[in-house]
Amino acid sequence: MKNFLFVITFLCISLFAHASAERNLLAQNNSSAKLAGMLVMDRAWVPYPAYNDRAGWDKLLGDNKDVLIKRGEKQLAYQWQVIKATDYLEYERSGDRNIMQNPNSDNNNALSDLVLAELAEGKGRFLDQIINGVYYNCERTSWVLSAHLTAQLSKRTLPDHTEQVIDLGSGELGSFLSWVYYFFHAEFDKVNPIISQRLYDEIKHKIIDPYRNVDRFWWMGFIPRSDGMVNNWNPWTNFNCLQSIALLEDDREQLSKDLYRSMLSVDKFINYVNEDGACEEGPSYWGHAAGKLYDYLQLVHYMTAGGVTLFDHPMIKDMGEYISRSYVGNSWVVNFADASAKFSAPESLIYRYGKAVKSKEMMGFASYLAQQKSSTIDYGIDFFRVLESLTYNQELKGYTASHITPDVTVYPETQFYYFKNNNDFFLATKGGYNAESHNHNDAGTFSLWIDKTPIFIDAGVGTYTRQTFGPERYSIWTMRSNYHNLPSVNGVEQKFGKQYKANDILVDEKKKTLSLNIASAYTEEATVKQWIRSYQLKANELIVKDKFTLKNALQSNEIHFMLWGDINIKEGKVAIQVDGKKVALLFDKNTFEANIETIQLPDVRLSRVWGEQIYRLTLKAKKKVMKGGYTFKIISE
Repeated sequence: MKNFLFVITFLCISLFAHASAERNLLAQNNSSAKLAGMLVMDRAWVPYPAYNDRAGWDKLLGDNKDVLIKRGEKQLAYQWQVIKATDYLEYERSGDRNIMQNPNSDNNNALSDLVLAELAEGKGRFLDQIINGVYYNCERTSWVLSAHLTAQLSKRTLPDHTEQVIDLGSGELGSFLSWVYYFFHAEFDKVNPIISQRLYDEIKHKIIDPYRNVDRFWWMGFIPRSDGMVNNWNPWTNFNCLQSIALLEDDREQLSKDLYRSMLSVDKFINYVNEDGACEEGPSYWGHAAGKLYDYLQLVHYMTAGGVTLFDHPMIKDMGEYISRSYVGNSWVVNFADASAKFSAPESLIYRYGKAVKSKEMMGFASYLAQQKSSTIDYGIDFFRVLESLTYNQELKGYTASHITPDVTVYPETQFYYFKNNNDFFLATKGGYNAESHNHNDAGTFSLWIDKTPIFIDAGVGTYTRQTFGPERYSIWTMRSNYHNLPSVNGVEQKFGKQYKANDILVDEKKKTLSLNIASAYTEEATVKQWIRSYQLKANELIVKDKFTLKNALQSNEIHFMLWGDINIKEGKVAIQVDGKKVALLFDKNTFEANIETIQLPDVRLSRVWGEQIYRLTLKAKKKVMKGGYTFKIISE
């Protein structure tokens, strides 16, 4: 029994200690001087053909050559969209970020299509439009997204020409334009040398100089945030900035200093992430968190000819395999926090990551995903991934497809728990604390899939606005615990903050049971002394129990369940039907009265996952008691 049952007695310490675990896997074994001796200079590390290497591109692209050219041809008449000052100001005025981001994305994607088409064809047919796109971007005051311009010292959302800050958007555009410079600067010089010079100067001014000289950007981790968080922004933005430097810098000593600086920063992310490898931000962010850490490590591997690598470290492998473990099937994933319930990670990334860390699980999973798609090429301005996806495209397609994961996956530090059975039940539960990255107040919640179909759900998050990451975040219903599969105690829901968390966790992997005390996730107003939420996944049912002790019984307790599909409530039974799957939630009709709330989903980010509406089922206790227990059974019919 001791092999399967463990009490995580150290969690109240580890939940907060993990953010300062001084692993320093990169910097501890390196220095600027040591790196200088490893560096491959003059872009000789770049593993892709030069622009004029027509045979090289034909070999690399294979059957994809014509596809890329046709995509570029559609952009030959593209009209570059002007992003107006008022588009930036709109985020400050109304919280709308898309009015700026949508034309920005359209311009970026058009330029990427043109660049790929020219690399594929090599005849100069797309160069004038590429120059138009490049020069348009050079004329812009900033490449930062409006929602992130509050990083300026002014805290305003109109670009300030006297200051350059770096965000996800500017870093990614800067890295892409650095690849454009690398491939085409000689061709630009044939038209007019000022094009290349201007592009070089703008990348240096907007990306390289602030990266070298400014320590205050929160994502760097050099100045700790009050909450200690270091999330996906860190590897993502460091990776992008390092690309620009690696593609433009010719001085060995300076390049080694920049590389070491990036290591000091990326170590902050590696130190923050739990050693169990789970992505607390959820699968939607895996590609930008663990996935970007992989991209960064692969770039460093190239730059140092393999002299620096972490691919043999078990934590890096665990971070990769999180994505295959969190995939339920039919494009559904375990989606705690702001993550969508729909899968989105690129299969090429998963394959390359898996190959680097020697994970057959990831490689087979990537091939499994690839077989379900007509194309496995990445597009857009994340150009390193685009080029890598082209490089490994045929290898990915030829790998044996599989998606085999354990029946039990436990992430003890992050407190994620996945259980499967032979009847295709998939249960995902979490403990954690209510201040995680992209946090929802959801300590103790669960989701359930049957036959790869979500039944009890986590809605996810709507379209990002200023409210999403501002002081009003927890007025949004998707963030609140009473819109998760959780109780309201004495009319009180869970609260945001590190102190609001799950405790006393017991897991029995053999019996597939989990219990946790979620009393600490509620404020004093709930007057709750203990609330043990437990789950047991059996062969044909899931049993959910609540056992509680209160200081006062002020209001009737309510147990909430989030559902979709067709719902029919009878005495003691809630019949649920989703895509032909029939499921029943059984409860004590003498203890509860059931009510159903229809939640309309006008937000496309939610409706494209769930349709026009979902439901919140509330079981309200008929009696107010200070001590008791509830049992719910979920069965497949």
